[in-house]
Amino acid sequence: MTYNVLSILTSIGRASIPVYSGCRKPFMRPAVHAPDIHGSSGIDGTALLPIPTATAQSANAITAMHTAIMATEANTCVLVATGTLTNVALLLATFPEVAGHLRALSIMGGAFGDRDDSRGNITPHAEFNIYCDPEAAQSIFSNRTLSGRITLVPLDTTHTVLATEEVLERLLKGGEKGEGKNELRRMLYELLTYFCATYARVFNITAGPPLHDPLAVAAVLPTDEVAWEMEEVRVEVVCHGEEMGRTVKTREEPAVIGEGLGAGGKDPYTTVLVPKKVDVDAFWKMMLDMVTSADGRYTWPDAVAA
Repeated sequence: MTYNVLSILTSIGRASIPVYSGCRKPFMRPAVHAPDIHGSSGIDGTALLPIPTATAQSANAITAMHTAIMATEANTCVLVATGTLTNVALLLATFPEVAGHLRALSIMGGAFGDRDDSRGNITPHAEFNIYCDPEAAQSIFSNRTLSGRITLVPLDTTHTVLATEEVLERLLKGGEKGEGKNELRRMLYELLTYFCATYARVFNITAGPPLHDPLAVAAVLPTDEVAWEMEEVRVEVVCHGEEMGRTVKTREEPAVIGEGLGAGGKDPYTTVLVPKKVDVDAFWKMMLDMVTSADGRYTWPDAVAA
């Protein structure tokens, strides 16, 4: 993953942005990967990514995250997590003040089964990011300081936003006459085309691949270009057994513990925002407009990774 980030930054001429390597595995579990979906490199499908011209920073990633976040004005910083939540959980455990400093934490993860195709993508019950480190996810969803600041974008939402053939054609060619075609567009097109094939093969979703991670970013952008319908719920994660990694949402307060040790000692639950619906056309318009705004801004490197 670190290599991929460095390669992408090199491709757009932003290799000066510091990159830090996070945890190589969950805190208490072995690492899990998905080469059948994203390929052995994590972003297979294109030969346009260059060899990185920079290396990762040697400093601890958790400390670096804390320093960067706390350097911002309080309640202005947004943290977006698009993978396993180990790093974010360790950040909040090591530096609890971060939770109160953030404006929002947006997470791509979870599957509630509101759709037939959204019950899980790594097991019949669990979404990959949550499954890989369920304890980390549960620690975040039970953090009271973050109540009302967490947005969770699950498969139930991402599987409604597909990169259809029409979207891919617009991405590759730009305007009606194809004047926007360039290396950046071609790279994005090739990556999504590869993802399209694997999603069709593994999950039998043939209309196009879902755009998971960008939705977690879009959900917290300070713009009204895209309409979202959100619900406020309590989210809990199953951390053991056959349904490990399953996310469960409820609107009820936790049950009051009876008499005796611990009676009445359970805190109110942490409120999490979960999209019920998103304006798909508006989302794709915003995304494609962003790609158009990048046309001509980058001089693609000659050196390409093997």
